[in-house]
Amino acid sequence: MDILTIVISGIIGIAAGFGIAKIIEKSNISNLIKNAKKEASSILKDANLEAENIKKDKILQAKEKFIELKSEHEQVILTRDKKVAEVEKRIRDKESQVSNELSKVKKVNDDFEAKTTEFTAKIEVLDKRQVEVDKLHKSQLQQLEVISGLSAEDAKNQLVEGLKAEAKTKAMSHIQDTIEEAKLTAQQEAKKIIINTIQRVGTEEAVENCVSVFNIESDDVKGRIIGREGRNIRALEAATGVEIIVDDTPEAIILSCFDPVRREIARLALHKLVTDGRIHPARIEEVVAKTAKQIDDEIIEVGKRTVIDLGIHGLHPELIKVVGRMKYRSSYGQNLLQHSREVSKLCGIMAAELGLNVKLAKRAGLLHDIGKVPDAESDLPHALLGMQWAEKYGEKEEVCNAIGAHHDEIEMKSLLSPIIQVCDAISGARPGARRQVLDSYIQRLKDLEEVAYGFTGVKNAYAIQAGRELRVIVESEKVSDDNAATLSFEISQKIQTEMTYPGQVKVTVIRETRAVNIAK
Repeated sequence: MDILTIVISGIIGIAAGFGIAKIIEKSNISNLIKNAKKEASSILKDANLEAENIKKDKILQAKEKFIELKSEHEQVILTRDKKVAEVEKRIRDKESQVSNELSKVKKVNDDFEAKTTEFTAKIEVLDKRQVEVDKLHKSQLQQLEVISGLSAEDAKNQLVEGLKAEAKTKAMSHIQDTIEEAKLTAQQEAKKIIINTIQRVGTEEAVENCVSVFNIESDDVKGRIIGREGRNIRALEAATGVEIIVDDTPEAIILSCFDPVRREIARLALHKLVTDGRIHPARIEEVVAKTAKQIDDEIIEVGKRTVIDLGIHGLHPELIKVVGRMKYRSSYGQNLLQHSREVSKLCGIMAAELGLNVKLAKRAGLLHDIGKVPDAESDLPHALLGMQWAEKYGEKEEVCNAIGAHHDEIEMKSLLSPIIQVCDAISGARPGARRQVLDSYIQRLKDLEEVAYGFTGVKNAYAIQAGRELRVIVESEKVSDDNAATLSFEISQKIQTEMTYPGQVKVTVIRETRAVNIAK
């Protein structure tokens, strides 16, 4: 019973608490609603106040904007009125100017009409006088025809024929005189130009051969270069294409090859190998490859430096490379690059003397022998091959023709072509330039001395100044002072009759007396 009472009491308590909670919740909700209504009315009041304020601000802003627009509109109207006034003023000025011009034109027109009337009267007077002059001229011609027995037309024809014959005679005489003068002076002027050109160019001799000597510090290096069972020297010869001669020559190795480029690669590679000390087949191939690349770079650099030195611009890179390769080519023992530089300078000077294009002449002179350095063998002559290369790389027609015609293998089409031919001959024919010319030059000097030795009393004979002077020393006991002059004349006559030589040969006979005694 007690437990039931307790449970019932608990239930009643819970129900009473729930009812009280509901009552309290309703009271709170009612308070919240009242507070919300108060807050809402306050917000509406504030919103109305704020709306009124915004409305007043917008009205003020609209008024200010209206005043601003009105001011701008008035300013635009004032500016427009000002421009209209300026235009009206210019129109009034133009109208005034036009009226002035019209008055001037009217005045000029009046003057013109007055002068026209005056000139018309003068023309009428002149026409009358011209008629009178024609009548007088006709009467004079009739009188002259009666006196001379010829008509005016016949007299005119005779006069014209006489003047034609006289003019033709004088013209032929003048032409003949001009031709004779040209024949007398042309050869002299040509010689003068060539001599001046040669004198203004000084170049060195350059004789190439097919052998290079590589110097070494000691003969022990030879064994290292040969290698075990000759493997190093075989690898070097295979990589460079150069014959390496190791013999008993002290401290020297001979490199033999007809191709100067391959010979130079071998020389530089051998120098690097000896300096480095590591000499074996793999190292040899590596060094030769690097050296070949270095030579290619040097060839391009030589070509660039050459064209810059000669003042030649716009040359194709392939032609620059060909010019650089000339350094390692020779023609009859004459270095091809030195020869081409010399021809280029000669052509420039000669073209300047003749009033031609100096730059084109130098260009053609430098490129005239490019056909001598082909990448592969060709059946064409070097002049035609060089012309083809020049055409391929965009050279002008005059330059191409000069290259192809400098050995008369095609027709010369410009004055540049004979200049290149002449300068090429000058460069190749000078003493010491080429091996075959050098040999004949040395032989001529020997023959010159032999002529002097053929006379009695000659002790020594020396050809000096490139064969332009022969100095003869005679024995004083056999040749007197009087006979010395006779001997000089006889030697000069024999040289003149028996030898062929350029220019003149001066013969100097020297006779001296020496008294020698010995004090004991």
